[in-house]
Amino acid sequence: MPDIVRKVDYYYTTVADKPGEGARLLGVFTEAGVNFLAVHVFPTGGEESQVDLVPEYREAFLAAARKADIGLSDAKTAFLIDGDDRVGATAETLGRLGTGGINVTATTSIVTGGRYGTLLWVKPADVEKAETTLGAR
Repeated sequence: MPDIVRKVDYYYTTVADKPGEGARLLGVFTEAGVNFLAVHVFPTGGEESQVDLVPEYREAFLAAARKADIGLSDAKTAFLIDGDDRVGATAETLGRLGTGGINVTATTSIVTGGRYGTLLWVKPADVEKAETTLGAR
């Protein structure tokens, strides 16, 4: 089965870089029934961590964030790829983008249950080219 490549919107916010803050933030969305396709968290180098959120349903996510007064970035673009696990799956994707002259700014990949998933980011100026190169839908 071929990989499924989706162009997705994500939003980011920041939380204090201390125990329990991620659970508190995600708990707000859990209580509102918001499901995420991906969550990516990393320290910013200071006292905060950036939380990238890829909601399954944008409207419900935005409503929950507004209700809880959670500050979000404007919508940004990433690519979410999933397929059957195989040796070199992420390398293939990165190779296609590299051959197309597109620099990947960040990527995270994971394997579970015989499937792999990759979340990757490119510069905004390269989104359309990456979309075409990857055959995103």
